[in-house]
Amino acid sequence: MSMPMSLTLPSGSLSSTPSSSPSSSPSWSPSWSGRDRRSTRLAAVGGTAALTLLLMAGPAAAHVTANPDTAEQGSYSKVSFRVPNEQASAQTTGVEVDLPLDHPIAAVSVRPVPGWTVKVAKTKLAAPIKSDDGEITQAVSRITWTGGSIAPGQFQEFDVSMGPLPTDTDRLMFKAAQTYSGGEVVHWDQDPGNGGQEPDHPAPVLRLTPKSSGGGHMMTAQVPIAKAATPANADDGTARLLGALGLAVGAIGIAVGGLGLARARNRS
Repeated sequence: MSMPMSLTLPSGSLSSTPSSSPSSSPSWSPSWSGRDRRSTRLAAVGGTAALTLLLMAGPAAAHVTANPDTAEQGSYSKVSFRVPNEQASAQTTGVEVDLPLDHPIAAVSVRPVPGWTVKVAKTKLAAPIKSDDGEITQAVSRITWTGGSIAPGQFQEFDVSMGPLPTDTDRLMFKAAQTYSGGEVVHWDQDPGNGGQEPDHPAPVLRLTPKSSGGGHMMTAQVPIAKAATPANADDGTARLLGALGLAVGAIGIAVGGLGLARARNRS
């Protein structure tokens, strides 16, 4: 015969639901560690440095320039006016360069550019100048190229032979105008000065150095021409280098910033 059994448990020994109180649950507040904040600051600094380098590289290749930018006083030199197209949706269809009449140049000739038509204008001088061929009463004051085109992202060089270069000044400024297919005309006519901050639309400048001793007439004529091709590569190479450095620094800054944000999320 079976006997009934009973089991008595102390009250409070078992509970179907665990007790909880507001003070027992862990609290959490979104906060970044010092390392995360340093990573974010580094990303911001990297991005700023990249933008600065890109802005520096842009102007170096954007405006009309004279190449080479130096020549010897009294010499004959070939000057290439380099014209880049800085518009994204328009072509350059016209280029105009003014030669200074306060320091007139007796002999000026233009190299033909395929696809372009050139027009040379002369102006009567207030005071005649002397040359090997006699007295000069008028000088070239403006050269205009039309009929061709420079596509976005490209540039064209327009070569002008000139001389003898003045001996009574240390620079020549050539005001220029660039016409686009949409009708916009950009004037490169601001004096860049002698260093310091460059204006928005600087005019091409040819700086003149004192004539070297011991060289004849033909020697001074040949030296600048031999150097004409070198600055072109140097300027373009500098612009590409600055642009590449800016992109590299920006990429590093973005990567470091992303790593810092990822660590912050994982810790949360």
